[in-house]
Amino acid sequence: MSKKIVIALGGNALGKDPIEQLRLVKSTAKNIVDLITDGNQIIISHGNGPQVGMINTGMEFAYNHEAGTPIIPFAECGAMSQGYIGYHLQQAIDNELELKKIDKACVTLITQVVVDKKDSAFQNPTKPVGLFYTKEEAEVFEKQKNYQFIDDAGRGYRRVVPSPRPISIVELNIVKQLTNQGTVVITIGGGGIPVVKTDHGYKGIDAVIDKDKSSARLAIDLDADVLLILTAVGQVYLNYGSNNQIALKELSASKAREYIEQNQFSKGSMLPKIEACLDFVDNNPHGIAIITSLDKVKDALDGKIGTKIMKE
Repeated sequence: MSKKIVIALGGNALGKDPIEQLRLVKSTAKNIVDLITDGNQIIISHGNGPQVGMINTGMEFAYNHEAGTPIIPFAECGAMSQGYIGYHLQQAIDNELELKKIDKACVTLITQVVVDKKDSAFQNPTKPVGLFYTKEEAEVFEKQKNYQFIDDAGRGYRRVVPSPRPISIVELNIVKQLTNQGTVVITIGGGGIPVVKTDHGYKGIDAVIDKDKSSARLAIDLDADVLLILTAVGQVYLNYGSNNQIALKELSASKAREYIEQNQFSKGSMLPKIEACLDFVDNNPHGIAIITSLDKVKDALDGKIGTKIMKE
């Protein structure tokens, strides 16, 4: 039976630079088109943490007031990352669709997501962006640029920026129209370009919205059957990284909240994914959320691997 599936791809799975990303999206496209071949309706979102950080750093490095090179705001860097990542994904999916003789279009939609300018996240930056640094390198940047850094799940230090809660998707009706026409839509890249509503319309704001939470919002609004969050591991674990880690195959919403209270999930990696899944199943009782790795997507949908999160 075909399903409407929102797939949330992790930004770290897309590579550190354009060459690596082009290589990685080929296997990404194969896995996505396999799901399309099975008759599923696919909507794709993706992260942009490494990419938007790379773009922002490059723009800051290029800034030269005397030469007329302007400062590029963070929201505009997010828009650039949507185009850059979307171009690679769209091209790879188009190539795979053509290879399999599937008459279906794929399009990247530059997408804005409304946030509240009074969101407490603006006083407490938590979203990791950009490359990984050593503690010593991070301390230098903190002094030079007044950035804030955190240890990102033991993988190194990364800059953090505000991550406000997504309220609504500006281009939602366009996503619905394209999806209903059978188009494969790549949308809310990097969680969406964060904007606030003003008396004169929408205005970009410096932040990065968590892509998993925006993906949950998208899946709710599209009445999707499945929210599929792809990450570096095949399943969610208790006591992750320890000698007694336990793989979780199924997880009720109440049990997930219990584990959150026990601090079982890292704030910089698994916690926002679990919270996004809870948002989805709480607001879509017939929906199922699945967390797994990219290479296990078909097995996860068949219940062979991955962690399935349901209302109860």
